[in-house]
Parts: sequence; structure tokens; C-alpha cells
Amino acid sequence: QVQLVESGGGLVQAGGSLRLSCAASGRTFSTYVMGWFRQAPGKEREFVAAIRTWTDTSTYYANSVKGRFTISRDNAKNTVYLQMNSLLPEDTAVYYCAARSNVIVKTTANEYNYWGQGTQVTVSS
Repeated sequence: QVQLVESGGGLVQAGGSLRLSCAASGRTFSTYVMGWFRQAPGKEREFVAAIRTWTDTSTYYANSVKGRFTISRDNAKNTVYLQMNSLLPEDTAVYYCAARSNVIVKTTANEYNYWGQGTQVTVSS
């Protein structure tokens, strides 16, 4: 069982930055693929970024955030981060941390086993 708690959301002006954190419980954190998803009002939850396990920390990004967002993990702290730079109003959404108990990275929400409660990110123009 893995429990995820996100933090770091807030209100920021366009062009600004935020760093989201996701603290995970569970001894096997380092073996899980970790992902970030977001959901804007009236839209489906969409993939943002993912990072593989401690043996291979390859990263994957949605085209809409590539070059602006960076996902990373600190296995010693059981924490995954999402550094968001050059934020745009269209990045406004609730951001969710997710964990997948499989080494293969997936970009669809239903492939992830565990979810955090979400944190709101609002980017003003």
C-alpha cells in the first residue's frame, strides 16, 4: 500500500514557477513508477510527466510541458517533485501525484494504482 500527499500548489503569474512535492509512504517507493497528472475544470485528467524507478530514472513528459517542467525523485526521502517553470494560464489545474507498481511507464491515468488528493495550481495572465 502506498499513500501519496501532494503539496506546493498555489497562485502564480504567467511566466512564474512553482515546485510541487509528493511525499509517499511505503518501503517500496523506489520500485514504483511515479507520475504527475492534472485535471482542469470540465476536462479529463491528463498525463504531465513520469519517472521510472531508482535503477533507471528515465523521465517522460507530455508535449505541452516539455522543456518547461522537470520531474525528479529523491528515494531517500520518498518524495517526487515537479518543477514547473514558464507557467502558462493553460497550466491551471488540479495536479495529482500517482504511483504505478510496475516498471513500465504508462501515460494513462487508469494504469496507476495509487493517487494523492491533488493540489491546485492557478496561473493568472
